[in-house]
Amino acid sequence: MQDHHFFMKSAQNCIVWLTLAAIAGGCGKGSGVKSIKNVPAAERPVALEATPEDLLERYNTLARSLQSLDATVELKPSAGSAYSGVISEYHEVKAFVLAARPYNIRMVGQVPVIGKTVFDMASNGQEFEVSIPPRNKFLVGPVSLTRPSAKPIENLRPQHLVDALLWPEVRKEEVTLPEEFNDENARYYVLTVLRGGYQNEILRKIWFDRADLRVVRMQSYGPKGALLSDVRYGSWQPLQTPAAGWKEYPLSIRIARPRDEYQLEMTVTRIAVNESLTADRFDLQAPPGAEVVHLTDAAESKKP
Repeated sequence: MQDHHFFMKSAQNCIVWLTLAAIAGGCGKGSGVKSIKNVPAAERPVALEATPEDLLERYNTLARSLQSLDATVELKPSAGSAYSGVISEYHEVKAFVLAARPYNIRMVGQVPVIGKTVFDMASNGQEFEVSIPPRNKFLVGPVSLTRPSAKPIENLRPQHLVDALLWPEVRKEEVTLPEEFNDENARYYVLTVLRGGYQNEILRKIWFDRADLRVVRMQSYGPKGALLSDVRYGSWQPLQTPAAGWKEYPLSIRIARPRDEYQLEMTVTRIAVNESLTADRFDLQAPPGAEVVHLTDAAESKKP
């Protein structure tokens, strides 16, 4: 009888332990135990490895090899953009962009289909001009102009596009600091370029997506760490006519200028790189009868 009691007790203990083991193993439905899910290899984020020296060489090779571009783009201003004063009146603008090193740029914006010019702007690295035919105005000013205008259209600056389209090379004397940045969507390498002088300050941050080591973001800073420009690149596609160093180009470029209070999305529909561009294609003159407005940091003076 005692042996029977011992046998029954042992059987009960075995049942309890088997039940606990089943629950711990996730066999019990609704048990609340966290299950393990295997993520397919194709869905796992890719994180390529590269040294800071590799990244710097990769970037500088691209910066050195792109000497000019001739592109057609579609422009879309964000809500509240300083561009809204001109562009949103026409809902969308088709633009023709010419850029050549070191600082030359020209962009003509037109209404699609009818081809009406809504702005024409140019810069040679020292001075900029913006022609606005719908308002019969022609703006002229130095590229160093820092005074934001109360009139949104006067914040249009062609030189803002230069660094976004023709990347500045990182010079040997400039110090770079590498770092990694991860979020829920991707992993990045970031090269921070320091401005030299008696006090080191951030000059630029270059972001590389570790999925393919492409440049996906570039931030430019002014004195005291002021963020001047934040440009994001996406939709890299092969060039129809590749150039040395440039086999592909980002077809989506988003430019944010927080201090100039505008954002601009550019979608590239056609592009040719490193073609010969003559100087006269960057020459912009005031149309007959246009009101010429000279912009300065101190005050505005109108040319008769």
